[in-house]
Amino acid sequence: MDILVPYLSAFLVGLLGGVHCVGMCGGIVGALTMSLTPEIRSKNSQLFYYSLAYNFGRMTSYIIAGLLIGLLGETLVSLLAPEQGLSFLRFLAALIVILLGLYLGGWLPKLAFIERLGAPAWKKLQPVGQRLLPVNNPLQAFLFGVVWGWLPCGLVYYALLLSMAEGSALNGGVYMMMFGLGTLAPMLLASMLAGKLNHLFKSVTMKRISGGLLILMGLVSLILLYNPSILHSLHFMPHH
Repeated sequence: MDILVPYLSAFLVGLLGGVHCVGMCGGIVGALTMSLTPEIRSKNSQLFYYSLAYNFGRMTSYIIAGLLIGLLGETLVSLLAPEQGLSFLRFLAALIVILLGLYLGGWLPKLAFIERLGAPAWKKLQPVGQRLLPVNNPLQAFLFGVVWGWLPCGLVYYALLLSMAEGSALNGGVYMMMFGLGTLAPMLLASMLAGKLNHLFKSVTMKRISGGLLILMGLVSLILLYNPSILHSLHFMPHH
């Protein structure tokens, strides 16, 4: 059970961060949807299929990045000694979740500078994505999604830092896969409804609810890190 906790956390970070995803990428998603032929857009099954292709491409990039960052985390753990290294990375991960919640909730807007870190690389990748437009088939949609996955995004960068705490390349890749699955539902909604829910996801109330829940997750992670007996005691509670 314990091994599933980080991956459930990754899924929740992606799901709760979906408010940020739709707010940042809603315009892109709407443009992609509207660029499809009227025949595809008129059939919900076809539109859903293309939306999945876009998003699976995006998630593929997340997994690749997670494998690379997870390998870096594995190296750090080996240098710091396994026990101390993992404890330090998990402590750092909990703090990152709290900071992410403060940022998404609008209480710490200065953290937006993190989204500019990937701008130089994106300038080189953006023309590649533009050459894939307009999208005419699912493979093209998938490839565009792969490029789209490298769009500078503070939420993704935070998730990558969290994946480092998993201590291995494989675990980092799985962590980012679960994070991507968490973002899938909000992004599919944005694709299928072509921006009609943007106003909801951009509302201050929605952002504060999502941010507050992430802060709570981070605090719980800190408590469990230093008091793991709490989690174990739940396993032995009597069932009625």
